[in-house]
Amino acid sequence: MRILVTGAAGFIGSNLVKAIFCRYDNPQVVGVDNLNDYYDVGLKEGRLKELEGLAGFRFVKGSIADKGLVDRVFAEFKPQIVVNLAAQAGVRYSITNPGAYIEANLIGFYNILEACRNSYSQYEGGVEHLVYASSSSVYGSNKKVPYSTDDKVDNPVSLYAATKKSNELMAHAYSKLYNIPSTGLRFFTVYGPAGRPDMAYFGFTNKLVKGEKIQIFNYGNCKRDFTFVDDIVEGVFRVMQKAPVRSVGEDGLPVPPYAVYNIGNSNPENLLEFVDILQQELVRAGVLPSDYDFEAHKELVPMQPGDVPVTFADTSALERDFGFKPSTSLRDGLRAFAEWYAGYYGYKDGVKLN
Repeated sequence: MRILVTGAAGFIGSNLVKAIFCRYDNPQVVGVDNLNDYYDVGLKEGRLKELEGLAGFRFVKGSIADKGLVDRVFAEFKPQIVVNLAAQAGVRYSITNPGAYIEANLIGFYNILEACRNSYSQYEGGVEHLVYASSSSVYGSNKKVPYSTDDKVDNPVSLYAATKKSNELMAHAYSKLYNIPSTGLRFFTVYGPAGRPDMAYFGFTNKLVKGEKIQIFNYGNCKRDFTFVDDIVEGVFRVMQKAPVRSVGEDGLPVPPYAVYNIGNSNPENLLEFVDILQQELVRAGVLPSDYDFEAHKELVPMQPGDVPVTFADTSALERDFGFKPSTSLRDGLRAFAEWYAGYYGYKDGVKLN
């Protein structure tokens, strides 16, 4: 099986590549990533180092916004499955740096779609399944919960959300016009070891170890459907093996082989409860001392632009079609993160050793 994973040095992408090699016999995987400095490049390089020893893995450094690079990868590697996880992430960053989102999330995704379209004339079989990352942010400030893929998602509250909704629309058009089997996955607040430092659990930890205050938005009255990275990867892995079926409609044209699923834990957690569990696990792992004064390091602040009060995934379609439901508890997931953090950054008994 020949699989292309974009964003392969990213949090989800690197874990997916490892899962592919654990599950498939002798897979051929090419990973593409531009290793940008949106967050600590050292983390990305560390993830890549873990992948370099995998026989059958090849890494190509570059951006999917570079059409020439994308076309070369498709021409040389001839992928059967494409998993597009490359994107400019982050809601708040999109408010101050919109250009990065247009380039990576729109132009980049267009290049992937075009390469998939052209694959059918370039090599036998072409792309059998395009799987791409969408986001729970497409639901905007929808009042109805849990969020269902049947809900209208026409009112994004950030440019990031708008680009992800655009990806879904673009994929649907290409599925209809060119019969490309595609599946979009709306991820809900992914967390775990070696994750993204811009996410709350990681950013809070970085501030707490420096003795800085953490800001808890909407005065703590927010809920998030935190989803452990292993559950996300399991969902992606199952979905990529089962493409939407190609068929012809009454008009003689393709019925779009297109699907969208939520992947979330279906268990929204209050941010104050989340912070309480995080601090307990950081103490347990030795990242922070047992007498750390957490109350002195918490600041309750108003809601931020682009934010929403709650996220909550309805995963019934995922359960029905793939027999899978994320289930890792927040405590187990944050424990895994805290233990990784202690080991990676060298903490013991609340003291940094190196």
